[in-house]
Amino acid sequence: MSASSVIIQNLKCGGCANTVTNKLSELEGVSNVKVNVDSSEVIFELEKEENMQQVIERLAQIGYPIEGDENSLMQKAKSFVSCAVGRMS
Repeated sequence: MSASSVIIQNLKCGGCANTVTNKLSELEGVSNVKVNVDSSEVIFELEKEENMQQVIERLAQIGYPIEGDENSLMQKAKSFVSCAVGRMS
């Protein structure tokens, strides 16, 4: 296991953080996911470095692309939906 972190876009609140934590925790080889809302940092442990690409892809799918990646209107819209789902759970 190796500790890793990424800075993500569109993170607004604890609801967003819940969704990010839940969705990344579902990935095989990814554990101990923590989200810092203030800094938009996602910290996690990877079983293998190859798991990092899965993390980046999952974040983009749910509307939270990593810093430096394209942040399209569609991804911003997805982040609003993910945020609402996270607040309900």
